[in-house]
This record gives sequence, C-alpha cells and structure tokens, in this order.
Amino acid sequence: MFWPQRSVILTNMSRLPLNTLPVFRCVAELQNLRAAATVLHLTHSAVSQQIRTLETQLGFQLFDRLGRGVVLNAAGQALLRSVGPALAMLEDGMHAATAAANGEQQRLRVTVLPSFAQRWLLPRMGSWRARHPHLALEIEASQNLVDLPRAGLHAALRYGRGPWPGLESEPLLEAPLSWAVVGSPAAAQRLRNASPQDLTREPLLGDRDAWQAWFQTAGVHTRVTPVAVFNDAGLLLQAAEQELGLALTRELLAADALADRRLERISPLSIAYEDTQTYHLAYRPELRDWPPLLALRAWLRDELRAAQARVTRDEPAA
Repeated sequence: MFWPQRSVILTNMSRLPLNTLPVFRCVAELQNLRAAATVLHLTHSAVSQQIRTLETQLGFQLFDRLGRGVVLNAAGQALLRSVGPALAMLEDGMHAATAAANGEQQRLRVTVLPSFAQRWLLPRMGSWRARHPHLALEIEASQNLVDLPRAGLHAALRYGRGPWPGLESEPLLEAPLSWAVVGSPAAAQRLRNASPQDLTREPLLGDRDAWQAWFQTAGVHTRVTPVAVFNDAGLLLQAAEQELGLALTRELLAADALADRRLERISPLSIAYEDTQTYHLAYRPELRDWPPLLALRAWLRDELRAAQARVTRDEPAA
C-alpha cells in the first residue's frame, strides 16, 4: 500500500513543470500578474499561462482571483513555504558552481546591525580574509529585520533574545554582555577621581533605562535625563569620542576604541544590563549545514570569545 502511493508522488514530481516555479514565487510575492510580468520581463499572458500550467498539473488552484489581483489560497501558501527556500538554495548552488568554474570567490551574503558592522566586524575583516581567502563576505548594514530569502541573503547577525520567525538562530556568546561607562580621554582625565554621584552632573548619552540601572547598581538614587539618545550604538560611541558626553555601552562594541585610547573607562563599575540578550546568528533553515555558513559561525564564535575575554581581562578592579 505504501509503494503505490510513493510511485504516484514520484510520477507527479517528474511531470511538475519546474520552470513555472520562479514565476509562481514572483506572482505570490507581488500578488499581481502584471507586476510579476514586469519583474520577470515576460508578457502578462505568458505569466498567466505558466500559472495555469502549474495549477493544471497539480490538479488544484493556488490563487484566488480578486479583481485585477491574485491572493494565495491555503494550497498556494503551503507550496510557497517550500518553493521559496528550495529556489533560493538552487540559486545559491548555481552561483557557487559558476564561481568554482570561473575560479572566483564564493560569496556569503549577511545582514548586520550598523553598530556591529562599524565598531566590531570591519576591524576584523583581515582575520576573516586570512582564514577564508576564497570566501567573500557581502555585508548589508541594516537596522531592519530583513526577509533573508526575498533579499537574497544567507544569514543575519542580530542582538536580542530570538527566535526570529522563519529562521533558525543560535547565540554566539555564552556569557552576558557587560555594560560600562566610557568617555573621551579628556573626560577621563577630568573625572579621574569622580564618584558615581559625581556623574549625575555630567552630560549623559544613551538609553535612559540603562543609565537608571547603572546608577541603581552604584547605589545612587537619581532621575536620569540623557542629553542625547541614539538608535545606533556606533553613533553613541562616536558622540562620546567627540566629547559630547559620557556613554553607557556594551563593552564589546567599545573594546577597540578602549584599546586605541580613543575612549577610556570613566568608572570601574560595569553591569549586566539586558542580560538575557546577546548576539545571534540567524539563518535560513535549509542552510544549516552549508559549509560557508559553518565557516562564518565558527569564525564569529572564535573572534567574539577572544574579544570578550580581552574585555574581561582589561576590566579595572572595582
């Protein structure tokens, strides 16, 4: 009873018009035949014919027609969940094969938070090239949670708790990130013997709740009103370097600036603010065992552990 069913499935698959699947994906995403025809550089009638061919072969409809538009029905949604990742994987394979045939580098496309890209990742690109000279990283810096398959991206580096819908993710660090107060060398010289209470009279940069938690840990009861708040930690640290105030930041992002003495610690006190959040590598499930992704995962973990160990080692005694 099992084998005849399997035979029917294999027969249906062998007759499935695979060339119609990219058209199906495009129509499903745009929900408009004419818009899909424009993107695909086909005529409207050619797109309609390919959708009809696919539905005829499957034996059921994939779209509900609503006026001039189309909307995926339940069957179409089920098919898209498999077709999207499968086509993306095939496209990656074709790019990899083309690169290998032409002696070119294979490419790994990653979206990264701008602050992480600017303050941590870019200074370590030399290490990546030395370790993987034939695997190029294409980096898209974005605050937005990008749809990886639709954007043609393989993975995302994100800060938070996870999980992210439709993606697999895993933390890159085991220990929570510590937060510390940093400022310019001039500010550090001026505040050399300052107490936490003294810092309440300084211009403070960054998140009010984080500062409130820092002062509470220091035993100081105050109402924090930052002079500037940023949606990007890279801008926050740049403002501190330009002597606009003191920044409370994740030490990992400030590590290079502290080592180069562009910033200095203002207080030995650090806190584990948002200790349930950390950096994650999120990726499309079908790429879980893809060698370039495994290489990126291993490199990130090694570099992040080394950076965090350096931060811990360089922390002043309280």
